[in-house]
Amino acid sequence: MRHLLSTADLDKAEAIELLNLGSEMAAVNKRDVKKLPALSGRTVANLFFEDSTRTRISFEIAAKRLSADVVNFSAKGSSVSKGESLKDTVLTLEAMGVEAIVIRHWSSGAAKTIADSDWSKSVVVNAGDGTHEHPTQALLDALTIRDTILGSSSTGDLAGLRVLIVGDVLHSRVARSNAHLLRTLGAKVAFCGPATLLPSSIADLVDETYLNFDEALAGNFDVVMMLRIQQERMNSSFLPNETEYSNLYGLTMDRFNSLRSSTVIMHPGPMNRGLEIASDVADSKQSVITNQVANGVAMRMAVLYRLMAQEGVGK
Repeated sequence: MRHLLSTADLDKAEAIELLNLGSEMAAVNKRDVKKLPALSGRTVANLFFEDSTRTRISFEIAAKRLSADVVNFSAKGSSVSKGESLKDTVLTLEAMGVEAIVIRHWSSGAAKTIADSDWSKSVVVNAGDGTHEHPTQALLDALTIRDTILGSSSTGDLAGLRVLIVGDVLHSRVARSNAHLLRTLGAKVAFCGPATLLPSSIADLVDETYLNFDEALAGNFDVVMMLRIQQERMNSSFLPNETEYSNLYGLTMDRFNSLRSSTVIMHPGPMNRGLEIASDVADSKQSVITNQVANGVAMRMAVLYRLMAQEGVGK
């Protein structure tokens, strides 16, 4: 594995290997000294063209816990605002000795463009490209599901588990990456949302599709993952108003109370409390949202370690 661009590129063995490595890194993060020398002397650049909190900070922490030097690049306030191209930005970073690029970009395919180019020799990790994919989010979600339902000592797949992903699927790179990865790991995946927020290619992505949230919840899913409404990527034609959306597709306390006590509640964040998920649900004992954040550091450590320490750098 040279880069991590899409969960669709991972076969089952590779996915399980990464999850197991993530479990090892999670154990490191519970030690008094949360540090490994694996990437000492190596340089990782976090190249973010879109706003981020969890992903950017967790990648920074992950690289530093592996003893790498970290450069945090934000498009705001950089030469990008003066018209510099993606190619010239990457060339500049590589000329300064960067060996791995973690990129978030508004354009679907930006990470692959860098990885496939003849002007970059860096390892490339896709931290979210447009509405395409967000592979490390799917990996941390899969690790969280496995730890929560099967136990932290589990080293296998997710065969037999049923996962419902609800909300703005159309604009969600998280939904796409999760659908690919969870099905590769043997889980059954369903999407639920209004017709305007479900992609036309949905039949190729999941096992089931629901337009009615209450009907979907009656299916006794092991995991219910709520998605953020990405209002920055849509206009008013996609949904009537927030109140109606919450009534039809929000995980309210009434809906939550209809679930089994073992049902796991997830959200990739950032959350719009009271819109896609009730605050009390987000803070409930069945919610593993903070576990997802913690596993984000562990899985991103695993990815950087796998690509840089085990595979090496350079074409």
